[in-house]
Amino acid sequence: MKNIIKAKLEKIKLLILDVDGVMTDGRIIMDDAGREMKNFHVRDGHGLKLIQRYGIKVAIITGRQSKVVEHRMKDLEIKDVYQKVFNKKEVFEKILKKHKLSADEAAFMGDDIVDIPVLKRAGFSAAVADAVDEVKSSVHYITQNTGGHGAVRELCEMILQAQDKWREVADRYEFKTNKSNKK
Repeated sequence: MKNIIKAKLEKIKLLILDVDGVMTDGRIIMDDAGREMKNFHVRDGHGLKLIQRYGIKVAIITGRQSKVVEHRMKDLEIKDVYQKVFNKKEVFEKILKKHKLSADEAAFMGDDIVDIPVLKRAGFSAAVADAVDEVKSSVHYITQNTGGHGAVRELCEMILQAQDKWREVADRYEFKTNKSNKK
């Protein structure tokens, strides 16, 4: 991990994410009755649970309103969920104020031009691999994974690695596995 990126990630106390195109692959599936479905990657969810266990807060800012998002965020125990947001930078500032954090202590991941104002303001900004070019040119890091296919998990691991917590995460699971195998 480059020293500049590591230094920025060491400060992170809050991760804020867009949903469509970041936590999902950007597709919105609707049936004949107008019911919406989205695909979320299980490893992204596990990554979010891991960083929360290590004291990093998670928030969501999305331009769309969706019951699917409400259900998924409840499942992940993410309480700061802002939907149908036109001005994401305004909500970003509100979240910082609520948690008494500076912009340098917040990371944001996006994929489309509506995310650029927040990406430029956050202490650490990331774009998914399939983000639009304008977003990619505005961030500190571009993930190897595309939206909805592990990009969030990738960033969660980077944060935990930069904060010297990843080895503890891995050891914790290895210990449980080894312990259960010994009889």
